[in-house]
Amino acid sequence: MSISTAALTPERVLLRLDWQVIRRLDGLLQDNYRTLFYGYGVDFADLREYQPEDDVRYIDWNVTARMDTPYVRQYVEDREITAWFLLDLSPSMDFGAIQSLKRTVLVDFVTTMARLLTRHGNRVGAIFYGSRVDRTIPPRGGRLQVLRLVNDLLKQPQLTQSPFTNLTSLLEAGLHTVKQRSLIFLVSDFISEPGWERSLQLLSRRHELLAIRLWDPREVDLPDMGPIIMEDAETGEQLYVDTGDKKFRQRFREVAQERETALRHSFKRAGVDMLSLSTEEDLARAIVRFATLRRRRK
Repeated sequence: MSISTAALTPERVLLRLDWQVIRRLDGLLQDNYRTLFYGYGVDFADLREYQPEDDVRYIDWNVTARMDTPYVRQYVEDREITAWFLLDLSPSMDFGAIQSLKRTVLVDFVTTMARLLTRHGNRVGAIFYGSRVDRTIPPRGGRLQVLRLVNDLLKQPQLTQSPFTNLTSLLEAGLHTVKQRSLIFLVSDFISEPGWERSLQLLSRRHELLAIRLWDPREVDLPDMGPIIMEDAETGEQLYVDTGDKKFRQRFREVAQERETALRHSFKRAGVDMLSLSTEEDLARAIVRFATLRRRRK
């Protein structure tokens, strides 16, 4: 379970996740973290005739048809990964239960993945977006880099109001900043002005892009709390609603499901795998589920 980031130090955050998440992942994934990053750093090297123990997924069917003999592609794997975290830290990320805000889950996820990557000799960097792109952390390796990343996340101010989130700015910052092919985690709730899908497609063509969509169950299934005042976290606009109205809650659920469907279609069109991560979900199990789905898909 996530806890509030208030009054925490980077060391305490990393220590907690080392014990509660990373050690469990070591056992569940059996140190095979490459299943998470399958498409990164794999370059075509050569062709050779198929052998009985070869993976049939690597058969080159065009060459096989020409030669009338099965041929497989051989790849050289780049062992060093440069990873970037594109982080949406806009006001809507502060939604959720007191002990598990979306922002808290973001900190836990980023810390966990940064620790796993740097522990294996890779480099990590980040771009922060609040009301605008306001911080870039160049990629470096080592535990100190993870602590710096956590420290900057904990110190990032929580905005009460800002212009409505525009993920295009964050994605374009990634396009302009990340020059060499990298592994990119786009972490957001994807509550944004429309039009960011084109930048998503451009970024996914240049890099291995993974979308981490954070959400809270109360954003999908509104509980019956009677008459309440709802406030838009992005604009501060308030609206009086009666959550005791079953038809209102049903329509609320339908709109949330329509938005979820539209998001999934956007990621599919861009060829981007998405991890949908709830504020109430076990982080280690979510990461294993994501790795399993990617392995099956590839």
